[in-house]
Amino acid sequence: MAPTRILLLGGTSEGRQLARDLVGLPGVELTSSLAGRVRSPEQLPGEVRIGGFGGVNGLMAHLFAEKVDLVIDATHPFAAEMTHNAAKACSITGVPLVRVDRPAWQPLPGDTWHEVDTLAEAARTADRIGTRLFVTTGRQEASEFAGVKAWCLMRSVEAPEPPLPAHHEILLAKGPFVVPEEVALMRDRRIDCLVTKNSGGGATIAKMSAARELGIPVVLVSRPPLPPGLLTVPDPEAAVDWVARRLVR
Repeated sequence: MAPTRILLLGGTSEGRQLARDLVGLPGVELTSSLAGRVRSPEQLPGEVRIGGFGGVNGLMAHLFAEKVDLVIDATHPFAAEMTHNAAKACSITGVPLVRVDRPAWQPLPGDTWHEVDTLAEAARTADRIGTRLFVTTGRQEASEFAGVKAWCLMRSVEAPEPPLPAHHEILLAKGPFVVPEEVALMRDRRIDCLVTKNSGGGATIAKMSAARELGIPVVLVSRPPLPPGLLTVPDPEAAVDWVARRLVR
């Protein structure tokens, strides 16, 4: 019997866990696809491809050429274009698709959130309420803050490219982070406003807890909407169950 060929759209902690969990399943042939935005991605088990597909048509061509049976979208919650392309390509080709959609963060007592829809709005809002910003929206979006007057601590895995704020410090670091260290960092840099995306998950939630502990307001970019009708599961374990049910059919 031919193996079930799975295309895993990854680049997240969920994608890495799924690669480890799926590559050992009997009857499964797994390919993890990474966008290539990180210069030195972590090693993954199984086959790995790097780079985009070329939009919906390119992804459809890949699904046909590689005889893909199942697609799992475990991309970042803000990788909206890839998620929409996958939904459309799979709908047209009839390839089953599931999206691993980690739960978003929810406000807790003591939180002061200013929720916005875009990074441009986040920059304007943060510049209005703070003078020393902790910006953790990622290196690719750093230019959205180029025009702010406030001093900015820009934290990302890899160095952001200009334009950058006139007054800034770049801090290269990768989660998971812990609350005591985040509290110490914010105190040391005298942060008075945290700017981030509602990515959810545990790897970077410590900064939210630290902001709550210090009484620092958070400017939070809301997630882009998912395509209508997209099947979602909350975690990798549920995605593995989804695959397993299809392997026995």
